[in-house]
Amino acid sequence: MAYTGVLGFATPPLNSSRKSKAHKKDTSFSCCSTSTSTNEQETAKKFTYSRASPSVRWPHLKFSETQYSSQKKMMYSEVKNEIEVDSEEGLVTEDVIDEEVEVFDKRFSRNKVKKMNKLALKRAKDWRKRVQFLTDRILELKSEEFVADVLDEKMVQMTPTDFCFVVKWVGQSSWQRALEVYEWLNLRHWYAPNARMLATILAVLGKANQEAMAVEIFTRAEPAVGNTVQVYNAMMGVYARNGRFSKVQELLDLMRQRGCEPDLVSFNTLINARLKSGPMTPNLGIELLGEVRRSGIRPDIITYNTLISGCSRESNLNEAVKVFHDMEAHKCQPDLWTYNAMISVCGRCGLAGEAERLFNELGSKGFLPDAVTYNSLLYAFAREGNVEKVREICEEMVEKGFTKDEMTYNTIIYMHGKQGKHDLALQIYRDMKSYGRHPDAVTYTVLIDSLGKANKMTEAANVMSEMLNSGTRPTLRTYSALICGYAKAGQRAEAEEIFDCMLRSGIKPDNLAYSVMLDVHLRSNNTKKAMLLYQKMVNDGFVPDLALYEALLRVLGGENNEKCIQKVVEDLEELHRLSPEIITSVLTKGGCYDFAASKLRLVVMQGSRFNPDNLLSILASYSLSGRHSEAIELLNFIQEHASGSQQFIAEALVVIHCKARQLDAALDEYYRNYNLHTFCGSSAMYNSLIKACDENECFAEASQIFSDMKFHGIEPSADIYQTMALIYCKMDLPETAHYLFEQAEGKSLPLHHLSICSCLVEAYGRVNQLVKAESIVGSLRQRFKIVDRKIWNSLIQAYAASGCYEKARAAFNTMMRDGPSPTVDTMNCLLQALIVDGRLNELYVVIQDLQDMGFKISKSSIILMLEAFAQSGNVFEVKKIYHGMKAAGYLPTMHLYRVMIGLLSRAKQVRDVEAMVSEMEEAGFTPDLSIYNLLLKLYTKIEDYKKTVQVYQQIQESGFEPDEETYNTLILMYCRDCRPEEAASLMREMRKLGLNPHVDTYKSLIAAFCKKLMLEEAEELFDGLKSEGHKLDRSFYHLMMKMYRRSGNHSKAETLLVTMKESGVEPTIATMHLLMTSYGSSGHPVEAEKVLNNLKSMASNLSTLPYSSVIDAYLKNGDLDVGIQKLVEMKNEGLDPDHRIWTCFVRAASLCHSMGEATKLLNAIADAEIDCYLKELEPIEDNAAFNFVNALADMLWAFERRATATWIFQLAVKRNIYHNNVYRVADKDWGADFRKLSAGAALVGLTLWLDHMQDASLEGFPESPKSVVLITGTAEYNKVSLNSTLKAYLWEMGSPFLPCKTRNGVLIAKAHSLRLWLKDSPFCMDLELKDSPILPETNSMQLIEGCYIRRGLVPAFNDIRERLGQVTPRKFSRLALLSDEKRDRVIQADIEGKREKLAKLEKVGVMRKKNISRFSKQKFTRKAVVSEAETGVVS
Repeated sequence: MAYTGVLGFATPPLNSSRKSKAHKKDTSFSCCSTSTSTNEQETAKKFTYSRASPSVRWPHLKFSETQYSSQKKMMYSEVKNEIEVDSEEGLVTEDVIDEEVEVFDKRFSRNKVKKMNKLALKRAKDWRKRVQFLTDRILELKSEEFVADVLDEKMVQMTPTDFCFVVKWVGQSSWQRALEVYEWLNLRHWYAPNARMLATILAVLGKANQEAMAVEIFTRAEPAVGNTVQVYNAMMGVYARNGRFSKVQELLDLMRQRGCEPDLVSFNTLINARLKSGPMTPNLGIELLGEVRRSGIRPDIITYNTLISGCSRESNLNEAVKVFHDMEAHKCQPDLWTYNAMISVCGRCGLAGEAERLFNELGSKGFLPDAVTYNSLLYAFAREGNVEKVREICEEMVEKGFTKDEMTYNTIIYMHGKQGKHDLALQIYRDMKSYGRHPDAVTYTVLIDSLGKANKMTEAANVMSEMLNSGTRPTLRTYSALICGYAKAGQRAEAEEIFDCMLRSGIKPDNLAYSVMLDVHLRSNNTKKAMLLYQKMVNDGFVPDLALYEALLRVLGGENNEKCIQKVVEDLEELHRLSPEIITSVLTKGGCYDFAASKLRLVVMQGSRFNPDNLLSILASYSLSGRHSEAIELLNFIQEHASGSQQFIAEALVVIHCKARQLDAALDEYYRNYNLHTFCGSSAMYNSLIKACDENECFAEASQIFSDMKFHGIEPSADIYQTMALIYCKMDLPETAHYLFEQAEGKSLPLHHLSICSCLVEAYGRVNQLVKAESIVGSLRQRFKIVDRKIWNSLIQAYAASGCYEKARAAFNTMMRDGPSPTVDTMNCLLQALIVDGRLNELYVVIQDLQDMGFKISKSSIILMLEAFAQSGNVFEVKKIYHGMKAAGYLPTMHLYRVMIGLLSRAKQVRDVEAMVSEMEEAGFTPDLSIYNLLLKLYTKIEDYKKTVQVYQQIQESGFEPDEETYNTLILMYCRDCRPEEAASLMREMRKLGLNPHVDTYKSLIAAFCKKLMLEEAEELFDGLKSEGHKLDRSFYHLMMKMYRRSGNHSKAETLLVTMKESGVEPTIATMHLLMTSYGSSGHPVEAEKVLNNLKSMASNLSTLPYSSVIDAYLKNGDLDVGIQKLVEMKNEGLDPDHRIWTCFVRAASLCHSMGEATKLLNAIADAEIDCYLKELEPIEDNAAFNFVNALADMLWAFERRATATWIFQLAVKRNIYHNNVYRVADKDWGADFRKLSAGAALVGLTLWLDHMQDASLEGFPESPKSVVLITGTAEYNKVSLNSTLKAYLWEMGSPFLPCKTRNGVLIAKAHSLRLWLKDSPFCMDLELKDSPILPETNSMQLIEGCYIRRGLVPAFNDIRERLGQVTPRKFSRLALLSDEKRDRVIQADIEGKREKLAKLEKVGVMRKKNISRFSKQKFTRKAVVSEAETGVVS
C-alpha cells in the first residue's frame, strides 16, 4: 500500500525551475526556545534543500527519476529536530497517489495539444506538463494581476485532479495564489469542488499557518463534500501543526458522531497533535498506541516513527525505548527513519555511545546511513563537546560521498558556541558561506543564542543585523534567543525593544517569549507592563509556569496590589485548575501570606491535608511583621478544624519562634510541652531549635536539646551532626565533637569534612591537646594527597596559641614541601607563635626568612608585629615599624591609629599622642569615643586636668554619648584633683544613665573623700556599697581606716574592724598595722600596744611591722625611752631590727629637738654601711629603700649634714631608688618633680637643681624653655606638706617661683626672671651644700602645720602669716630678713596703708553713687553713662 500517513512524504518537485519550500530546522540546542511557531515556515529568502530526494540522501548510489517512484513508498519522516518535510502532502488519498505513480511511469506525449474528451484527457500522459505550465504562468503574475487572467484563457485542458495539483504546486510558493485558484474554481458553475480539492487547499493553508482561513473554508465547504475522511484528516492536520490537540480531538469525535470512521491517518494526525501540544506524560506513547488498537486499527511504521520523533523532540529516552520495544513486540520492522529517530533521541539524552552503537547496527539490518543519520550522530557527539569525534564523523561523511550541509554546519557552530569558543563558531559560520552554503534561520539563531549566553550582546546584535541584511527572516526562536540574551545581560530596555520588533514583524510570541518578557518587567518592578503582558499572554492561550507566578505575586505583594493578586489567584484556579493546597504553596512562595492564609483555611475546612511548610512560612511572616495575634488565631483555627494536629501546632509554635529569632519563647514552648511526657517533637523542630541556639550562642541548651532528640530516637540529619560537632568545638569539648564526627562518618552521612576537621584542630589547640590535633591532620594526610590549607592553618594556629614556634615552623615547612602553599594567614600564625612565646626579637629574623622565600609581607603581618610590640610597651620598635609601614605604602587604619594612640598614651608621650591624633584627622579619620577615652586617660594620668576637660567637651560636641570608661576616667580625674564633690555628682549622673562605675572608681572616690577628711560622704558611699550587695575587698576597709587614722577617730577604726570581720573579710597584719597607726597618730600608743599584744596571742610568727607601728607611736608621742624599750623587747623575742625599725628611729631622730635625743635614738639601732644596706633594701617591697632614704635625708638636713645628705640623694638616684629624672636641666627642658620625696630629700634635690640651673644660666647652655615648672604635688608625707615646705624655702630666698593658677601642687617661674635671680640674688651666691663643721645642739628645722621650715624662720613666718596672710615671695623674703622690731614697724605701716587705701576707695564709691543719682533725674539719660557708673560702683 502507499504510505500516506500524517508524516508521509509527498511527491518531490520535478522541475528545478520551480521554487521549493524552505524546510524548517530544529534549534532545540538553543536554551532560549522550547516551542514551535509555524511562522518560521516563511522566509524572505528561500533556499532549496530537499533531504527527501534520494540523490541527496544517498549520493554514492545512482538513482534515476523513475527509480524514485519505487522508493517513495518507504519514505517517512525523520526526527523533527534533524529534518522536517511537508507532512500534509501525505494527506492526498491513495487513489490520487496511485494515479500519480501510474502517470509518472508513462512517457510524455510529443504530439500537439488537442481537444480531448474526458476519458482521453484522464488517460493523457502529459498531465505534469499541463500542471507545470499553469503553475508557472500563475506564479509569474505581478501583484496587481489576477489568477483569473490565466485560467479564463483555458490554454490547456485540465481534469479536477490536475487542478488539485495546480493548487498544491502553487501553494508551495504562494498560499494567496493557491487560494485564489481555489476561489476561481468555486465561482465556475461547470466545476464543483470535491473532497480531494478541499483537502488540498486545507493542506496548503495549514502549511502557511493560516488556521483561521482554513477553518472558514472548512466550515463553508464541509456540508457540500459530505463526511469524507480525507477532508477531516486535512483539517486535523491544520490543527496538529500548531499543537491544537483539543481541536483535533473534537474533529475526531465529530467524525464518529457523523458516522465517518477514522482511519490510520486520523490517528497518526491525532498522535502528532498530542506530541506537539505539550510535554509528554509517563507512558503516553503506549497509551496512544493502545487507543489506536482499541479502534480496531493496527499501528504502522509511520505511527511508531511519529511517536519516536516526538520523544526525540523532548529528549525523552525512556518513552522512546518503550515505543521501540512495543514496535518489536508487535512485529513491526523498524526502518531507516526509525533508527534515525533512535540515534537522535540517544544523542539528545547524552548517550553518544548508544547512538554510535545504533549507527553501527544499521549495516547488519540492511540499511545504509543517509545524510540525516550522519547529522544525528554528529549532533550526539557535538552535544558532548567531543571535537575529535565530530571531526572524524565529518571526514567519514565526506569519504562516503556526502557533503557538509546546512545542518552539519549548524551542529558544529552549536558545539563551539556551547564550549564558549565563539570566535571559532563565527569562523565556521564564515566558512559555511564561503563553501556556498546559505546560512538559514537556524544558523543565525544558534549563533545569537550562544553569544547571548556568553553575555556578548554586541556580537549577537551584529549577527542579527547580518541575518536581516541577508534577507533571512528571523524566526520566533531567533527573537527569543536575542530577548533572552538581553534579559540575562540586564539590558531590559533592549529586550523590550526586540520583543516589540517581533510583534511588529507579525510573529506571535510563544510561551517562552512571553515568560522572558514577563520576567524582565518583574525584575524592573514595572507592575503595570507586567500585568498587561500577563493578560495578553493568557488571552493568547499561554500560561506562565508556577515559578513565574511566584515572581509575579512577589512583585504584586510588594505593592499591596490586592486586586491584581486576586485576579492571578482566579487564573490559577481556572487556567491551571490547581487545588487550593497548591495555590497556597504558590502564594506562600510569592510572599502573599494573607491570601495564602485564606486558602489554607479553605484547605482545612475541606478536610484536606495541608503542607506544613506553607503553614510555617505564613506563621514566620506573621511573626517577623509582629502579627503574633494573627499567627495564634490561625493556629487556633487549624487546631479547631483539623483533627490530630495538636502536636504539630506545638511544633509549629516552636519553629516559628525560632524563625522569628525568639529563642526564649521557643524554649519556653518546647519545655512546656516536653514536660507533658507526650511530646517527642519532629526532626524539623529539633533542627530549628538547635540552629537557633547555635546562632544565639546558647550552646548548653543546644546540647540538651540534642540529647532529647537522641533520647526520643529521632535520627539527626547530616546538618545537625555537623552543627553539633561545631557547637561542641566552640564549647571546648573537642572529644565529644570528634565522637559525633566519627559517628556520622560511620553512617556515611555527607558532612563538610573541611570545616569540622578545622574546628576540631582549633578546639584541641585551645585545650592544649596538640597530640590529638596532630593526629587529625595525620589521618587527613593519609586519606588525601594534599591536605586543605585551612586545616594546616588551624594546626599552626593551635601551635601559635601554645607558643610552640618550632612545631609551627615544621608544619609551615611541610606546606612548602608538599603543598598547598602558605597564605598570609599561615605566616601570621607563624609570627603569632613567636609573639605568644615572648620571642619578639626573633620576629625580624622570621620576616627576613619569609622574604628570602619570595613571600611579600602583608599589611596584616606588619600590624600583628606592631600590636605585639605595643602590647609589650616597646615604643621605639612600634614607631620604627609604623614609619616603615608608611614608607612601604601601607596606609594606617583606624584600628592602627587606636593602637598607636593607646601605646603612646600609656607611655605618657603627650606630644606624640597629639601629633598622632592630628595625623589621623588629616588622613580623613574622625576620632571615635575610644580615642577620646584614651586621651582622657592620658591627661588624667599626667594630671593635666584642663586638657581632660577640653577632651570631654569635644566628646559632647561630636555627639558621642559618654560610656562607662568615659565616666570612670572623669571621676578619677576629679578625685585626683581633690574635687570629690564633682566626682560624686558625676557618679550619680552616671548611675542614672544605667552605667555602673568600676570598683576602682568607687575606691578612688572614697580615697578622695578620705584625703579631704569628708567623713560623712565617705561613710555614706561606703555604707551604700555594702547595702547594694557589693563585695568589698580589704582595700576599702584599709582606706576607711586611714581616714579614721588621719582624723584621729580611732574608735571608728575599731568599729570598722568588727564590721570587716562580720562581712567575712579577715584582717591581716597590714590591717592591724593600720589600726595601730591610727592609735599612734591620735596619741594613744598604749592602745596600739594592746593591739600588738592581741596579735601576739593570736599568731605565733609576727614580723617587725606591728612592732614598728607601736614603736613609731611611742616615738611620735615623745616617749623615746619607751620606744627604745619596745625595741629591746622585740630583740629579746628573737626579731632583728629591719628597714622598718631603722626608718622609724631615723624619722624620729630627724624630728628631735636636741642633738642628744637624736643621738640616743640612733645609738639604739646597730650601725651599718649605708651603700651595702641600700643594696639589701632594693629588692624588698613596700618601698623599703625609698622610705629609709627619705627619713635619712630628713635627719641629715635637720642636723646640717647637708653634704652627706647630697651624697645619700645621689646614691639613691644611682640605685634607682629615686627616679633619674627627679630634676633635669636639658636643652629647652628645665624642670623637676619632687612628689613622694620627703621634705629633706626635696630640699636637697631643689638645691642641686638650682645649682645646675645657675651653671646653665651663666654658661648659656643648655637653653632654657619659656617657663620652668616645679611639681610638688598636694599630698603630705608623714604629715609634711611638700608644697608648703618648698614654697617657704623658695620665698625665703626671694625666688620668682609662683603657684600655678590652673593646677594645684605646681610652681612656675618665667625663665628670664629665674635666670636673673640665679645670677644676681645674694641667696644664690653659694648653692653648694656642705656639712656643718660642728654638730648643732638643736634641730635646725621645725614642723609647723605641715610646713617643714628653718627653725629661725618660724617666728617671722608666724608673724607674717598671722598679720598679713598670703604675701608675694619677694615681700616675704624682705620681711623675713628684717629684725623683729623693724619687721613689726613695716607690717604695721603696711596694715595702716591698706586701711587708708580702703577708706579712700569707699569714699570714691560714694561720690560715684551720688553722681549716678543726679544724672538719672535728667530727661535724657544715656545708657552707656549709667552702665559706666554701675561698673564704677562695682569696682
